[in-house]
Amino acid sequence: MAVQISTGLILTITLLLEGGTAMALTLATDGKADCVITIATDAEPPEVTAAQELKAHLDQVTGATFEIRDETAVPEDAAQIVVGPTPHFRAAFPDVDLASLKHDGIVIKTAGNRLYLAGGRPRGTLYAVYTFLEDTVGCRWWTSTESFMPNKPTLEIGEINMVYVPQLIYREAFYRDAFNGVFATRLKCNGHFERIPPEYGGHYTLLGWCHTFNQLLPPEKYFDNHPEWYSEINGKRVAERSQLCLTNDEMRAELVRVALEWIRKDPDAGMISISQNDWHGACQCANCRKVVEEEGSESGPIIRFVNAVAAEIEKEYPDFLIETLAYSYTRKPPALARPRKNVVVRLCSIECCFAQPLETDPHNEPYRRDMEGWSAISPQLYIWDYVTNFANYILPHPNLRSLAPNVRYFVANKAIGLFEQGDAGSSCGDFVELRAWLLAHLMWDPSRDEKALVAEFLRGYYGAAAEALSGYIDLIHDAAERSGAYVSCYMADTSAWLGLDDLNRAWELFAQAEKAVQGNSVLSDRVRRARLPLDHAWLQRQRALRQLAKMTGRTLLGPADPVALCEDFIATAQRFNVGQYAEGRPFENLVPALRAQSQPPGAAGKAPDIVQGLSPDDWIDIQESEFMLHNLGTWVTLEDDAKASNGRAARMPATHTQWAVQYPIAADWGNLGRWRCYIVARCDAKQVAGNAFQMGLYDTASRQGLAHITETLERASDEEYHTYDLGVHDLKAGMYLWVAPMNNPDAVDAVYVDRMFFVREK
Repeated sequence: MAVQISTGLILTITLLLEGGTAMALTLATDGKADCVITIATDAEPPEVTAAQELKAHLDQVTGATFEIRDETAVPEDAAQIVVGPTPHFRAAFPDVDLASLKHDGIVIKTAGNRLYLAGGRPRGTLYAVYTFLEDTVGCRWWTSTESFMPNKPTLEIGEINMVYVPQLIYREAFYRDAFNGVFATRLKCNGHFERIPPEYGGHYTLLGWCHTFNQLLPPEKYFDNHPEWYSEINGKRVAERSQLCLTNDEMRAELVRVALEWIRKDPDAGMISISQNDWHGACQCANCRKVVEEEGSESGPIIRFVNAVAAEIEKEYPDFLIETLAYSYTRKPPALARPRKNVVVRLCSIECCFAQPLETDPHNEPYRRDMEGWSAISPQLYIWDYVTNFANYILPHPNLRSLAPNVRYFVANKAIGLFEQGDAGSSCGDFVELRAWLLAHLMWDPSRDEKALVAEFLRGYYGAAAEALSGYIDLIHDAAERSGAYVSCYMADTSAWLGLDDLNRAWELFAQAEKAVQGNSVLSDRVRRARLPLDHAWLQRQRALRQLAKMTGRTLLGPADPVALCEDFIATAQRFNVGQYAEGRPFENLVPALRAQSQPPGAAGKAPDIVQGLSPDDWIDIQESEFMLHNLGTWVTLEDDAKASNGRAARMPATHTQWAVQYPIAADWGNLGRWRCYIVARCDAKQVAGNAFQMGLYDTASRQGLAHITETLERASDEEYHTYDLGVHDLKAGMYLWVAPMNNPDAVDAVYVDRMFFVREK
């Protein structure tokens, strides 16, 4: 039966599946090879690797021993698997335009007693081999160390006639395991950070990677002699946290000279980044402001500047691509400028909500407007997409349903490259093995059915636990969609969208998954690792959830001993070489907070005077172990404090302004009425006048502060705890209380937060 697969690509794919009317080609019979693998005399190293990989896998699948030979040493009528664009291949298929395959396109064809596996150079032939092994033979590579090889002593294939060129020329799944060069190649990824050696076809190198203005023209080298090359801010040229003056022709000439030096050192890289630094600081000089006014966006000066640079580079390197960012203050497209044919605009989705597809979610209308605006004026785009939770890798992150629609949306809007930034820092994130595998398959072929891919991975990787885990994945995604929460790529916890009842059901589903694989140590280990994000969500919130359950007459499921779960969680994460718990934050920094959260409540000290005489159901006490603490060990620590109600407090040095101490309102609070909010805090003062610290209540849904207090040293210099009233509010998921120092170390040594509490308003 012939199946036509039309994906809108350069070439059409035609497959004749096994079981069709065509005569089968037998590769092995009863564990004996029926053909030989042949390569060209002048085969390139990746093509030699392709033949070796084919042999190794076919040997394992069939139990046979396949030979690799030069095709000139094999009789013309011998059954062969021809690997690479060899003379035999060219003679058999003169109409195949090898140049149209570019670097990664593949050809898989059968003719007579031969199977042909070839592709563009350098990687296409390898990809043809892996595609054949996966789609026809049935091999699976779940991770860099875990795979499935079928047992087929007799291996027959039907007629195949496939030519395929991927729409995305750059494909990167930014996960720790996918950095492995062999695994990345088997996934058909080829991005900047994937360590693919030359014999496996290498990978794209984006010179400079990103944020290159200061890399190309370091202020420490140039600013003293050329301050006019850098941003004018508030009437003064500045070197610190500034950009370049993009209307300065002399600066542009020097940047072009340096950029060409970079390219000459690595002309095969294919792409160079000419892009803004990772902060604001755009130039405010008259010439730059004039361009911004004409273009209606800060991207105007960027595109005009990068176009001029690209025109110069094109003279020496006509096929080289010049990348620049549409990011933060430059995300809005310009009104007049149009990127040149050799310019690639890299659009970043960092501000988006990821619980729903970007193309349809009302939260993402601003991004969608910019995306489609750039698509309308650009020859091609490159997308920097964010597919993890950078604030806490080891939490459930309900974005799996949006991954495939987003990839298809990017491709439909001229994306030729996709950087899917996942859990590169952690091995224990939310289904990281599934995510890397799924994204790789979707980037190679966006038309794939994502539900079928997820189901295949769950069955293949988790075995009998697949059904329960599929139910769990549906549960957390349904919860996020039902909540309407703005699920960003920076979520400190799950309180905004995952309620008590959902957490209870999640425990039940994982118990089913564990029971289903009981006795199988490999599968049990995989399920245990998959449960770590649920463990973490439960440990973070179990105290507050117990109180909520009591107030609403419900039960909190989970382990009877939080301390035992905490220690097992820590040991298991370390056993799996967890790495970081959040971007740039080592797991070891989290351990003290985990242990504090898991301890029994103990003595909370004297209840605040405000709540004397109230029923326990009418007020909620939140101690330091229940706070959400950001950048543990740097912005905040948990320490003994004799003045605190229970002898412990969260301490923040007065060297920053971060909202490092927070308490998020859980999804279930919306049904509990109105509450008056209090924070108890103090500081160690060095002066008696000025500002001491600040606090407030913030609503992520409306993106506005609902309450704000700035404490003064006139009051706080007594170094005693004071109680601050933030008013009465209808508390809902997505709101949080916060406390922050004010970067005033000359006046304050540190800020301490003892407790927060809520009193029901009647």
